[in-house]
Amino acid sequence: MAGIKAGRMSEDIRRIISGKMRDLKDPRINGGELLTVVRCEVAGDGSFCKVYISSLEGFDRAKEAVKGFESASGFLKREISNVLKLRKAPDLKFVADDSAEYSARISEKLRRLGASEAGTDDGDEESDEA
Repeated sequence: MAGIKAGRMSEDIRRIISGKMRDLKDPRINGGELLTVVRCEVAGDGSFCKVYISSLEGFDRAKEAVKGFESASGFLKREISNVLKLRKAPDLKFVADDSAEYSARISEKLRRLGASEAGTDDGDEESDEA
């Protein structure tokens, strides 16, 4: 039963932090532009939450954003506590994640592969018609 509650709470925390990124005035976060909260992992007892932050601009930008989120963790904890009506909000630990950058690289490779295959297919059709 605790696994279901922790899973629901982690999704709620991810949603709240994503929504509040625009309100944070820290220049390292920059209003949450090109930043993504990839996932949250809440401990079974709800006392600790690990938040994974990713940036499309690269892993170094994600590490800078993590520093900004750490300085705003008090504000975010208060917002989480108010929205979820918790007596004690979980302690937040922010971790830089490179999954958005990785998925962008994979998408670019697939796009290039698709374009090269499309060019090859066109050439085959022309040779068949002749």
